[in-house]
Amino acid sequence: MSTIVLLLITGLGLGALYFLVASGLSLIYGLMGILNFAHGSFLTLGAFAGWELARRMGGDSWVTLFASMAAGAAVGAIVAAATEFLLIRRLYNRHIEQVLVTVGLALASVALFDGIWGTDPIYVTGPAWFAETTEILGARVPNDRFVLIAVAVLVLIAMVLFLRLTRYGLIIRAGVENRAMVTALGIDVRKAFTLVFAIGGAAAGLGGVLASHYFGYVSPQLGGSLLIFAFIVTVIGGLGSLTGAAVASVVVAVLQQFANYYLGGTGDLVVVLLLAVVLLVRPSGLVGRLA
Repeated sequence: MSTIVLLLITGLGLGALYFLVASGLSLIYGLMGILNFAHGSFLTLGAFAGWELARRMGGDSWVTLFASMAAGAAVGAIVAAATEFLLIRRLYNRHIEQVLVTVGLALASVALFDGIWGTDPIYVTGPAWFAETTEILGARVPNDRFVLIAVAVLVLIAMVLFLRLTRYGLIIRAGVENRAMVTALGIDVRKAFTLVFAIGGAAAGLGGVLASHYFGYVSPQLGGSLLIFAFIVTVIGGLGSLTGAAVASVVVAVLQQFANYYLGGTGDLVVVLLLAVVLLVRPSGLVGRLA
């Protein structure tokens, strides 16, 4: 019983990490129709920004952790907004060019990170509480998983409330449905779309900092490895659906954990098979619309 509880809770923690990465992808595609292959670069840069700030602040306190999370989110948001403003804005409705530009940016950024921070992993440490465990129904669960789950839930709630209750959220949703009409009303949709990219980048940067604590290191390849699962989660959940991304993140991560434990480390294979089944049975994903 304790093993099942441990796998479930650690699966939820991993799913929370997947969601933080996939939420930005899902939001950007659902509202703007852009598959951003450079999204992993925002995550990696956010992780390095958080590590750099933590290194300069010294110590492994909660203040340092929250400051590094804020720094990662801020850097991710700024770089994502700059990417939309300088590159993507000129390529709306030109999907092939979007893919080429974002893939090229992803490859170039990894080389840049290699040059600045080197190719070897840089190990990070968090508050002492992170290294401890909490017993739940006989299972010793690493404490950092609880932080991941809490942050992911807060991000999901914040994104949904922003889209449904704020003025900019309404402008973004209206601009997706009929951009020409919103523009005719004197509203600059471009600023709203830049904001969407910034929000997605902030979620990725925040996820990068938490990912560095989850894995215990940060490296130039961190974003690329997580981006693969983020795309899988986004497709399974339904392109453009935040709710679908949240559900798919949990399903994928928990299934991966159980398969790795009970099926000899075949978690990645099982996830790919799940993706194939979903594409064959329900191509639109679990929730094939923005929700």
